[in-house]
Amino acid sequence: MKRIYFDHNATTPVQAEVFEAMLPFLRDEWGNPSSIHWAGRAPRKAVEEARDKVCRFLNCSAAELIFTSSGSESDNLAIKGTAFAKKSKGNHIITTKVEHPAVLNTCKYLEREGFEVTYLGVDADGMLSLDELRAAIRPQTILITIMYVNNETGVIFPVDEIGKIAEVHAVTFHTDAVQAAGKLPLDVKLLRCDLLSISGHKLYAPKGVGALYVKKGARLIPLIHGGHHERNRRGGTENVSGIAGLGRACEIAARDMDKETERLGRLKHRLERGLMDRIPHVKLNGHSEKRIANTANLSFEFVEGESLLLNLDMIGIAASSGSACTSGSLEPSHVLVSMGLTPEISHGSVRFSLGRANTEEEVDYLIEKMPPIVERMRGMSPLWNEAEKKGALIDFEKKSC
Repeated sequence: MKRIYFDHNATTPVQAEVFEAMLPFLRDEWGNPSSIHWAGRAPRKAVEEARDKVCRFLNCSAAELIFTSSGSESDNLAIKGTAFAKKSKGNHIITTKVEHPAVLNTCKYLEREGFEVTYLGVDADGMLSLDELRAAIRPQTILITIMYVNNETGVIFPVDEIGKIAEVHAVTFHTDAVQAAGKLPLDVKLLRCDLLSISGHKLYAPKGVGALYVKKGARLIPLIHGGHHERNRRGGTENVSGIAGLGRACEIAARDMDKETERLGRLKHRLERGLMDRIPHVKLNGHSEKRIANTANLSFEFVEGESLLLNLDMIGIAASSGSACTSGSLEPSHVLVSMGLTPEISHGSVRFSLGRANTEEEVDYLIEKMPPIVERMRGMSPLWNEAEKKGALIDFEKKSC
C-alpha cells in the first residue's frame, strides 16, 4: 500500500542533513554544555553555533534568543512572562479567536488570574480587521499576541502592520510564527515584533526543541526556574542534539525557501483544482491568495471529516481535520466556526498540508481516489439523500485558487 503524507502542519520528518547534525550529540559528545571540563566544551560550542544559525534565520542577536522545548512553551513563556512582568502597568491582552490552543488556553489561564482578554474575530476568509485591532487597544493594554500564519487554513496575517500598530501604542507584540517558519521570511526587525515563537518539528528538525525571540529590553518573567541557563531566562540543561538540529534546519530552510515555496504552491493549486473540479459541493476555507504555499483546507458537504480521514488512511493517505493538538475532540474547529461555517460544514473539513517529499504523482493519486470515497460516503448519508430529493443542496462558491 502507498504511504502518502499530507499532514506537514502537524509535524515534519527529520531531514537527513538535520539528523547528521544531531548525531554526534546523541552518540559521542554527550557531555553537559554547562560543564567547564572537556566533556562539556563540544556541546557548549554546538549550542552557541546553533544559536547563531537561528539568529541569522530571524535576524536577531544571540542575546535575544531563548531555546525552549517546543512552540507551545515558547508561546507560554512569551505570553505569561510578559503578562506577569507588566502586570503593574495594566492587565489587558489582545489576541484572536483563531489562535493555536497554546495561545488561547494560555490566555484563558490568565483570565483566571485577573487579566482581561479581548478575542478579535475574523471574516469569512479568515482575515483579521486592523481597524478592530486598533479599536480594541486601551490604556491598560500590555500585550498583543497574534499568530503569523493560521495552522488550519494557512491564512497569513499582516504581522508587520500589527507590529506598527503595537509600536505606536507602546504595547508589547508577540507573534506565534510556528507555521510560518520555513515558509515565509522571518525578519524580526521587519515584522516589528517584540517576541516571536518557532518550533523545530514544524521545519524538519526534531520534536522537543523550539525557540523564542525576545527583543532587547523586553521584560519577561521566567516560567522555569533552575540553573543559570539561557541567561537566567529558562532553567534546565539544554537539549543539545535538538538544538543542533534546529540550527541546521533553519540554515536549510533559508537556503531552499524560495524554490520550495514555488514548488509547493504549484502542488497546492493542482490539489485544490483537481478535487474541486471533480467533487461537487466543496468549499475552500481561507483567503484565496493570502495563504502559505503548502496548505489547503477544504470542506465537503454532507461528509464527516473524521470518517473521510479514516477512509483516506485505509488507502495510505495521511491528512488532518485541523490542528493536531485537538485531534480526538468532537468539537468543530474553532477556526472554521469563527469564519462563519456551521458546525456541520466545519465537521466536514480536511486539511492537506504539503511538504518537501510530496510529488505531483502523490497529488494525482489523491485526486483519483478521493471522489469515489466522497460519493460513497454521501450515498450513505440520509441528509444528502433528502437534500437531493428536495433539490436543496447548497452549491458552495468555488473560489479561484
